[in-house]
Order: sequence, then C-alpha cells, then structure tokens
Amino acid sequence: MNFIDHIRIECRSGKGGKGSSHLRREKYMPKGGPDGGDGGRGGHIIVRGNAQLWTLLHLRYTKHVIAEDGEVGSSNQSSGRSGSDQVIELPLGTVIKDDETGEVLCEVTQHGEEHILFKGGRGGQGNQHFKSATNQTPRYAQPGEPGIEKWVIMELKVLADVGLVGFPNAGKSTLLSVITAAKPKIADYAFTTLTPNLGIVPYRDHKSFVMADIPGIIEGASEGKGLGLRFLRHIERNSVLLFMIPADSTDVKKDYKVLLNELEQYSPELLDKDRLLAITKCDMLDEVMMKQLKKELPRQVDHVMISSVANIGLDELKDKLWKKLHGTFPADHVE
Repeated sequence: MNFIDHIRIECRSGKGGKGSSHLRREKYMPKGGPDGGDGGRGGHIIVRGNAQLWTLLHLRYTKHVIAEDGEVGSSNQSSGRSGSDQVIELPLGTVIKDDETGEVLCEVTQHGEEHILFKGGRGGQGNQHFKSATNQTPRYAQPGEPGIEKWVIMELKVLADVGLVGFPNAGKSTLLSVITAAKPKIADYAFTTLTPNLGIVPYRDHKSFVMADIPGIIEGASEGKGLGLRFLRHIERNSVLLFMIPADSTDVKKDYKVLLNELEQYSPELLDKDRLLAITKCDMLDEVMMKQLKKELPRQVDHVMISSVANIGLDELKDKLWKKLHGTFPADHVE
C-alpha cells in the first residue's frame, strides 16, 4: 500500500567541532600568543511542513537521518564551518514523538512551518578565549558538544474538514466518489477501504471543503479489532464528524451508540466535535418507510436522509456540513 502514515527513524544531529589550541608563530612574531579559532556547530535535524505531500511514503526506506558534524577551528582565529542541517519534509498533520518515552516533540500543521527537532552540538571555543594576565599562552581549547541521537516515531493524522465515520460497507466511499473527484475502491464487502481517502467537495460560489473517507469502524475497534486503532487517529484532526448508517440497518440507534462508544474509548475529546448523522441508501425506502425511520432516529444529533447512487439529499447534506464548518450559509444560499 502506498499510504504510509507511521514510520520510525533514527535522527542524529551533528557534533560541534573542536576549538583550536594554536599559538601564533611567525618570522617577526615568534611569540604571537594564542590564535586558535572556534569549532563550528553541528548540523540541526529540522522538520518542515510541505502541503504537496500527502503521506510518509517518501520516508518509507529512510532509517537514519544524520546531520553533518561541525569542522574544527584553525589558526589565525578562523572558526570552523558549521555542519549542514538535515531537513525532513513532512505532510501537514504529522506528529513527531520520542520513540522511548512517547513524548510529543512537535507537530507540523502549516505549509513551510519549521521546527528544530534536535539541535546540533555547539562548537568548542579556541584557546584565544582563555588568555588572561596570568595565563598568556593557554595550550588547550574546548571540545565540541556532542550531537543528539534518538529514535523518533512520525505519525500522520489526516487533516480534513469532514471525517466519515461508519461501519464497513456503510456507503462512505460511494458518497466520496459522487460528491468529489476522488476515486476510492468500492465493492460490496467489508473493509473495501484500507487507507484514508481525501476528496475536495465543491460548494456554492466556488467554495469547497475537504472530506476524508476513513476505513470502517467495528465494535471493539478502540481495542485494536479490525483496522480500528490504526486509523482512529485520523478522525482526531477533523472539524466535523459525519456518521453514516445505512437505511437497512436493523437498529440505527444502537449502531450510532456503538460508533460513539468506540470514539469515546479511543479519545473522549472526539465527542466534543460537531456531528451530523446521514442515513444512506435511502433509495431503498418509500415515503412511508422513510417517515417511520425518521421516528426511530436518535434525537441528540441532526440528521439527513441521502442516497449517493440516486443523488437524493446530497445538496442538503453539503449545506448542513458547510453550516457546521462555518456557522453560516454562503450569501447566495436560500433555505
């Protein structure tokens, strides 16, 4: 699979160069005193956001990122050259953690945003800095500081305005393929979607928003069943969660409760996000059945009845999603 969202890399910043302990010796200046230059600093390990990247695939076979060491100082008070920095380009939404402690070191969310992940060691001072009235010819200099060497984990959390939440085969991929230009795999069996898919939803007045189709959740996903734990983290960055339950479900309220419970078990903060319930595959229902189904829906969440295949309710769905994202409708919208 080309969607890589989790990698482990060893990063090593450069060590600082050693300061010089040179003493000036020239034909007409036999005792010129100390003139040793400072060592150069070691190269940093830097991470930078890149909006053109969507996955961590380009780092799949990268196991070590090593910055250059600083050069040693030299005579005539010449400082050594600083080591070259190593820049790691990352897709937006990447979180970098310490592999050993799990501590979050930084996260990248903006294009061009840079963080120094590990600083290079400082260069040592040359002997010119240690000259004094009582020690006019110091024959020693500082060594450079060592660099930092650590294994880190980089996790991509998909950045999208709307995340689709539902059981396998609930019609999420079909909806994404109809209202965006995305072409996810669609088939009549569970877990057709094995990686998150992103699509741009065009809206009124040349506006748009991003929708993410996330692999289906099953009961027990928060405990690692199915594909759950691997992809639940992608829901964390979505502004609005669109719960999708098919019209042929035996108990819509129960299914909705199971989905909510799995999100709560994974991260209670997910329940603070705006939610909308979409009942899919409504082309299978007549008016009487639809009225009856509406009476059985959960009261605590707004709902919309849709059919991606028959193009039923999709404009209403986009209107409600836009309002939840921006708090208002565009100026040309008429309710």
